[in-house]
Amino acid sequence: MSHFTSVDEYIRSFPEEEQKIIQTLRDTIRKELPDAEEVISYNIPAFKQNGGYIIYYSGWKKHTAVYPFSAEMGDMLKESSEYKTSGKGTIQFPLDQPLPLPLIRKIVRHLAQENSQRKSKDK
Repeated sequence: MSHFTSVDEYIRSFPEEEQKIIQTLRDTIRKELPDAEEVISYNIPAFKQNGGYIIYYSGWKKHTAVYPFSAEMGDMLKESSEYKTSGKGTIQFPLDQPLPLPLIRKIVRHLAQENSQRKSKDK
């Protein structure tokens, strides 16, 4: 298993078609978090802002995944019910279907808001 040092290196490790999907996921998150820092954490891409991690994403053989995704978020975002989730806080998007970009944007906004609220409480 490779140890990735950059997001670009991580994305390049996938077959070309999957690279395009992962890059679209990355671009979608980046547009919602323009001031966030892109990093590799736990050997997958993540976005970090105000000292805290907001969102992670990864590519797999049959899906892409976004972390964290909680049952509470699933209750709030009804359109997420058609996607597989896990108890480990993951939502999966099959590679053979278009990415649900509006849902991904909502997830990112929600996680960014949670991050801001945590930081406000820390002050």
